[in-house]
Amino acid sequence: MKRSALTRYKSTVFAFILFTLIALLLPLDDICAASKPNVIVIYADDLGYGDLACFGHPTIKTPGLDRMAAEGMKFTQFYSAAPVCTPSRAALLTGRYPIRSGMCSDKRRVLFPNSGGGIPASEVTLAEALKATGYQTACVGKWHLGHLPPFLPTGNGFDSYLGIPYSNDMDRVADRKLGRSIFLKPEVKYWNVPLMRDTKVIEQPADQTTITKRYTEETIRLIRQNKQQPFFIYLAHSMPHVPLFRSQEFQDKSRRGLYGDVIEEIDWSVGQILEELKSQGLDQNTIVWFSSDNGPWLIFDQQGGSAGLLRDGKGSTWEGGMREPTLAWWPGHIPAGSVSQELGSTMDIYTTSIKLAGGTVPTDRVVDGVDLTSVLLEEGNSPRDEMVYYRGTKLMAIRKGPWKAHFITKPAYGREPFQEHDPPVLYHLEHDPSEKYDVAKDHPDVIKTLKAAAEQHRKTVKPVVSQLEIPLPE
Repeated sequence: MKRSALTRYKSTVFAFILFTLIALLLPLDDICAASKPNVIVIYADDLGYGDLACFGHPTIKTPGLDRMAAEGMKFTQFYSAAPVCTPSRAALLTGRYPIRSGMCSDKRRVLFPNSGGGIPASEVTLAEALKATGYQTACVGKWHLGHLPPFLPTGNGFDSYLGIPYSNDMDRVADRKLGRSIFLKPEVKYWNVPLMRDTKVIEQPADQTTITKRYTEETIRLIRQNKQQPFFIYLAHSMPHVPLFRSQEFQDKSRRGLYGDVIEEIDWSVGQILEELKSQGLDQNTIVWFSSDNGPWLIFDQQGGSAGLLRDGKGSTWEGGMREPTLAWWPGHIPAGSVSQELGSTMDIYTTSIKLAGGTVPTDRVVDGVDLTSVLLEEGNSPRDEMVYYRGTKLMAIRKGPWKAHFITKPAYGREPFQEHDPPVLYHLEHDPSEKYDVAKDHPDVIKTLKAAAEQHRKTVKPVVSQLEIPLPE
């Protein structure tokens, strides 16, 4: 046997013996845990498609998120399932359009402090699905899926919770005569939003000037605490939903002003988390997702973000309301610097995470999320070919392949009525992502296909009680 071949043979035998010894010495639970990737979902609030440097913003610096893109994957056609907070968050955590869970309404677009409903107990949350496979689970940040005890994170699969139960502009106590001026120079005292630990209020009003920093510290504590077992952390930042707050270290730091300061602190948070994972040796066994619940709140002018080249923003079913800046980071698995133009949705994070954990996606209900593992590893195309756009319970538009048909349109906010279109307004999103050029008259065959797809989807939807319309018990 030649020397080089003998050397390779000895190396192979040594590796086999070493692996066998490790397998014999390690507890079975540890071996299984090593094969289950940790999952961290970082979710911004009202972040626009054009608000990050890696998505084209010229004056907001985002080195942490740029690193995620450089070391992971950037998705250019990734969607939330709704254009406002409550339904989009329900979709992320259940893998289902909110029309299926009752987490949407035509009367109240989100849950409020005087709402009596919340995420139904019958829903299987991502936390519950991962917990069933041995994961430790934690929620940090904004919840907005019900503030009564049964609806809080600890009642829905999360082992712990630190955060605010709904949007940071609720529980307003400032004089109504001040109007919108309180958002121009926001002060903590203008709102009485509670900060909760599990089911107890620990601070009210929450000091929002340090809240991003404290969410980050909690996330790092959880990583350290659970590093010996698989964990799932859902970090849902309160920002950049108005009112905008940032810590002293980020005050007047960004060229973009207050909004830029807020984004750059969120970016700092991401960088801290990635560094912690690396220092703990967990980076190659942790997949980190970053996305947003909906597009930018444009009616707040400079206090709101930018949807970049996309049309409109939060509250609308135009692209700017639901297409989100999304990144996935998993060193050693996701090819560094990859850019995916495949279709994806936050609902797919649900199915993909459960599959990666070796869990079981519920089969007793319609799950709209698909498994994007092949996309992440650049081994195949996305199983998703379709996206349905809802405003409350109304099916407003549908995308199939590159084509998007709007059956109904309405501005994000205001009293302008819903406008129905027959034939629907049609756009080729890969040619025209800004939705400027209606090409319906040139493609009757495409319209026929999209109408049929919408009708097929409607057949899968069963009426359920709207949780957003349930009043708070007296």
